[in-house]
Amino acid sequence: MDRSLTGREVHFEPDELIVSKTDPRGVITYANNIFCKVSGFTEEELLGRPHSIIRHPDMPKCAFKLVWQTIRNGQECFAYVINRSKNGDHYWVLAHITPMLSETGDIIGYHSSRRVPEPQAVNAIIPLYKSLCQIESQIGGTQGMDAAYEKLTEILSDKGVPYDQFVMSLA
Repeated sequence: MDRSLTGREVHFEPDELIVSKTDPRGVITYANNIFCKVSGFTEEELLGRPHSIIRHPDMPKCAFKLVWQTIRNGQECFAYVINRSKNGDHYWVLAHITPMLSETGDIIGYHSSRRVPEPQAVNAIIPLYKSLCQIESQIGGTQGMDAAYEKLTEILSDKGVPYDQFVMSLA
């Protein structure tokens, strides 16, 4: 499967929600028809695969590190995410990720609803994501991701807001 980037952006309707569920490791257990339509994957191609199947190289790994830390602590998280479709197109979403809990309070998976983001929010987040990706690529590996994560948390600290509040302030 050729996953080369096309530079084309895929859009979906403001009243459409991309929905998926994963197990605690991020393996897809449910994908709605909108997710399949926008990503270009069939349900069969998505189920049982890691959610990273749609990861776009312009999405900083440190942002996912922050998301995973948040949701593994049982908290919900909002994030702007650029994803890659099966054919190499891309699409932006405002993701809302929540842990799914068992009756005893253990995390048994995650639920993600993604909606169309505000264009001005995407335009505001692109320069930040580019700078974080640049740090990651210059240093490389886990050290690069950690350095970019440190930069991201420094930016949030300087603004005096957690990531969720920062994300919501962009719209």
